[in-house]
Amino acid sequence: MENQSTTFDFTRRTELTELMDAPCSRDVLRACLQDIARTNRLTFAYRPLIGWLSRLTADLPPLAAPLRILDIGCGYGDGLRRVERWARRRRIPVELVGLDLNPDATALAEEATAASSRIQWVTANVLSYTPPQAPHLIISSLFTHHLNEEQIVQFLRWMEDHARLGWFINDLSRAPIPYHFFRAFARVARLHHFVRNDGPVSIARSFIAGEWRTMCGAAELDMESIEIRPFKPARLCVSRRKP
Repeated sequence: MENQSTTFDFTRRTELTELMDAPCSRDVLRACLQDIARTNRLTFAYRPLIGWLSRLTADLPPLAAPLRILDIGCGYGDGLRRVERWARRRRIPVELVGLDLNPDATALAEEATAASSRIQWVTANVLSYTPPQAPHLIISSLFTHHLNEEQIVQFLRWMEDHARLGWFINDLSRAPIPYHFFRAFARVARLHHFVRNDGPVSIARSFIAGEWRTMCGAAELDMESIEIRPFKPARLCVSRRKP
């Protein structure tokens, strides 16, 4: 059922779950992920990540091997395919891996990816996953709001242990205006009913800047190297570039 609540206390994170977190058929998941990808395009959701990658690679010395990028919670893979196009245009050699806990998601990501693509899709739990080769960069989008605070601290430490050059989290920011805006947008855009429910819930489940600072501190990160930056509409990105 579509969520109709308008009484969230946005000073605290909701405990509501999302319909997509429960088992569903591959056809239903495909329709949901396609609408999420469409929403990402319409809201310029890839822009923060592509900007970060462009700034970071502009300052990098030449690498002896392709730039290895690991996307956690890759879902439909639309974000990683966007990264692949960015790298191709800039003639940056890359090795791209998308990881998701749901085997249907990785199967659908592969299904939606051109045969000429060299992206690899892996099904695994990130917190128990050891990459065969340490990635230079670890990225994620719309992933961390599915975790609780303790799991995010573990995830931050995991990225610190495995990313050679840095990491980038692209997620939502909890606030009433984007919550209500998305409810209206989802109806007008005739999004899948799962997405109409889960989009506002995702915003209500997401974290604000002060909470990210607390979790980064709990992960014992160097706070001077952490950037927490908002992007419109309704995005809050957390990143670190290693020295």
